[in-house]
Amino acid sequence: MSLPKLHFAHANSYPAGVYRQMFGGLGEHFDLQALDMHAHNPHYPVTDCWPHLVDEYIAELVARYTEPVILVGHSLGGMLSLLVAYQRPDLVRCVVMLDAPVVAGWRALVWRLIKLAGKEYDMPPAKFSKRRRFVWPDAETAYQHFAAKDIFAAWAPGVLADYIACGLKPHPDGVQLRYTREVETRVYATLPHHLGGILRRGLKVPIGFIGGADSWETSQSGHQHTRALVESHFRIVAGGHLFPMETPLVAADATIEMIGELLMEQPKNMLKAGAFA
Repeated sequence: MSLPKLHFAHANSYPAGVYRQMFGGLGEHFDLQALDMHAHNPHYPVTDCWPHLVDEYIAELVARYTEPVILVGHSLGGMLSLLVAYQRPDLVRCVVMLDAPVVAGWRALVWRLIKLAGKEYDMPPAKFSKRRRFVWPDAETAYQHFAAKDIFAAWAPGVLADYIACGLKPHPDGVQLRYTREVETRVYATLPHHLGGILRRGLKVPIGFIGGADSWETSQSGHQHTRALVESHFRIVAGGHLFPMETPLVAADATIEMIGELLMEQPKNMLKAGAFA
């Protein structure tokens, strides 16, 4: 008997290989695939509200699968999964968003006004990522650079090593990040401000949210609109925004439980003939 198909989408600046340990837990229950790096294909540039990133994701699903699949995404990946499910529900069985809170209402309006004023690159996290160091003389120096930071020190043993292994490439002066800081910053500066429309119209597929109890990102966005979207499928686990790296097996277990809960709902979307053609 074949395993259910699950497609994973990573967070901004963290290639899929960083989630190796979490994938190990999920892989016991699902046939799991992922795009190595979102936002780096020049055919799908990063623009305001990410329409081309959604197109890239849809193209991946159509190319890889012949049936609707489970979408799980962390942060950027969770938001893209939501947008894909809204645009192409025929490709999706259910969605699990990992610390990808929905920004709507007055917060979305303020964010739109910031963009209109041309100040989006002056707001965190873009204001910090645009100055992020991205070149080191060697991989070990890069490892020590990240290990000294609290956010990475909280990761489970071995996860930072996975980040170094999958996240660096050669540079004339040593090594550099594969996920460029320019793309990372552009993704932050173009965060969607139009999710209120999705809330009003709703999704045709079940959707759930798992957030970190200490997540700054979720605390800034609030829970009101996320809860309105996912209804009872809302969970908080220990950890911060990067809880899939901090406790990857706990994150995997929570995701498995959420998927089971979502799939028990009567499917609201049926695969249409030719949807994957």
